[in-house]
Amino acid sequence: MKIAIHNRQNSYSELWIEYCKSHDIQYKIVDAYANNILEQVSDCDAFMWHFHNNIYKDNLYAKQLIYVIEKQMGKITYPNYDTCWHYDDKVGQKYLLESIEAPIVPTYIFYTRDEALEWIQHTIFPKVFKLRSGSGSKNVRLARNYTQAKKLIEKAFSNGFQKNTHMIRIAQRWAQYRRGGCTFKWFLKSFITRYSYKERFNKEEIGYVYFQDFVQNNDSDIRVLVIGNRAIAKKRMNREKDFRASGSLKNIFDEKQIDLKYIKTAFEINKKLKMQSVAFDFLHNANGEPLLTEISYCSGIKNYRNYSGYWTSDLQWHECEINDFCNFIIKDVIDKIGKQ
Repeated sequence: MKIAIHNRQNSYSELWIEYCKSHDIQYKIVDAYANNILEQVSDCDAFMWHFHNNIYKDNLYAKQLIYVIEKQMGKITYPNYDTCWHYDDKVGQKYLLESIEAPIVPTYIFYTRDEALEWIQHTIFPKVFKLRSGSGSKNVRLARNYTQAKKLIEKAFSNGFQKNTHMIRIAQRWAQYRRGGCTFKWFLKSFITRYSYKERFNKEEIGYVYFQDFVQNNDSDIRVLVIGNRAIAKKRMNREKDFRASGSLKNIFDEKQIDLKYIKTAFEINKKLKMQSVAFDFLHNANGEPLLTEISYCSGIKNYRNYSGYWTSDLQWHECEINDFCNFIIKDVIDKIGKQ
């Protein structure tokens, strides 16, 4: 057994490598960006790469490489193609989740200006406007009325939107520092990196609009991360005077505050999706039932040691110390290799 791992600082890969070393699992560091990457993985049973939506090179071809290694070369991959093809693609997720009749927040996408303008004349406000990509509530706005929605539509079908700018990302880091989510040294390093980096990848999002219904009376959301037959969850409180929870860093790690219906719904959805890992973001409707806003194959690696256990698909709670949820991922890959 040999596992090929693309190593990236501050990613799952560092924890996977630690696991392989401590459990005497043979592994090989490979370079996913290399011209001969297919040759590098040819003598391995599995290929693992925690690719990220904010890394330009990853966005160029990570999903295509995963497809080739899994489907054409017959290797086990993490993520596999079913797990990642819709990553950071809210448009793709809308159609996927609707096709399996998942309980999603009603979502509306238009590809012409006239259709969008016609729709806002009859819809109810407010509506949540999103771009196709972005995490941590980036590119998410509230259209409170017809005028604000019309302005967003006109921009979408003229100049379009930049997914991120230097100042937006710097402002996000400053807000994290103000909320106690990072040190000033970390903010300063991030500022220098962001300011000096050319945003070659920051192309416009143009030619479509994406709206979701605004779900009232939610002061938080529930993030459920399912990995195989395990689920961990946390409550994320909204930012101060804001409707958004993602990126607030106000996390509550208490299983008693997680209604089991969120765990049950997450397992039911993933039974249809068949994803190796998936993070679900839930709100609740007026009846207290879960409504899904979006999904992601991966989640941030910070704070997971604050969890005191996990649920299995039979909704049983398993008290334990969660050192690193990334260990669940590589355990599942190893188990699958063993079954070949």
